[in-house]
Amino acid sequence: QVQLVESGGGLVQSGSSLRLSCTASGFALDDYPIGWFRQAPGKEREGVSAISSDGTSYYVDSAKGRFTISRDNAKNTVYLQLNSLQPEDTAVYYCAAAASRARIGLPRVKDYNTWGQGTQVTVSS
Repeated sequence: QVQLVESGGGLVQSGSSLRLSCTASGFALDDYPIGWFRQAPGKEREGVSAISSDGTSYYVDSAKGRFTISRDNAKNTVYLQLNSLQPEDTAVYYCAAAASRARIGLPRVKDYNTWGQGTQVTVSS
């Protein structure tokens, strides 16, 4: 069974850090681009970062310099390190696997078809 499970979310103060994990079962994470997305209450789901099969990473402007995506093939896990968190980063964070193995750049919801259940990140001011 193909499955993605996120973990690592929590309630933190402004300026804090968190590391989110996305562990796959049923397939190898390094075979597909993996993206991180987030969805705040009342807003559409948006892409945050992605890592392609060859390890190339992509970040949206709001994530550059603060977030870092990485992958541990031995653990079949992709991480998203969140630093300097701000209240506007509050959202449910999802990881997803792309429908195609081809490199696809910045994460767009429509390019991904396998999703985890999400992990809540709440940043207080």
